[in-house]
Amino acid sequence: MHRTTTRRLSALGALALTGALALTACGEDTEQAGPAATSGPEIVVTDPWVRATDGAEDTSMTAAFMDLANQGDEAVTLVSASSEVAGTVEIHEMAHVDGKAVMQEAADGVELKAHGGQLLQPGGYHVMLMGLSDDLDAGDEVELTLEFSDGSTQEVTAPVKAFTEEEGGYHDHGSHDHGDDEDHEHP
Repeated sequence: MHRTTTRRLSALGALALTGALALTACGEDTEQAGPAATSGPEIVVTDPWVRATDGAEDTSMTAAFMDLANQGDEAVTLVSASSEVAGTVEIHEMAHVDGKAVMQEAADGVELKAHGGQLLQPGGYHVMLMGLSDDLDAGDEVELTLEFSDGSTQEVTAPVKAFTEEEGGYHDHGSHDHGDDEDHEHP
């Protein structure tokens, strides 16, 4: 009788182990199928860089540029950004107002259509870093956190580069107070 009980317990143990393995395998399949079933935004950031403050007329601010690509099946909007090197970070755009190029906060952010993208560049959309805690020299790196309309965030490390083509005019807006909602002229 002892031998029969041992066999039954062994058989029950083997059955329980088989069942547990089967449930675990099912759980793994479900987890793998989950992300494939949702086709939300997939943002890829390439070529990020920040303009060095060396040689700028106002060294308390600069801008970050990059290429944003949405490889997902849904549109998403870049709504904000942050960085420890700046007191204020805003998404800016260039607009034409009364025949003048004007830099202003992009109230609606930067939309990235499904399978589309947007280049953030001088003279266009960019991430404005204001109230800098230190000068930014070529060769430094700036950590940025980008936040999107779906609640996702993207960490970006952007090298600081000299940008001499503009002859210091990029940040000459006619006003050094970028914390308000007024438009800022761009030369």
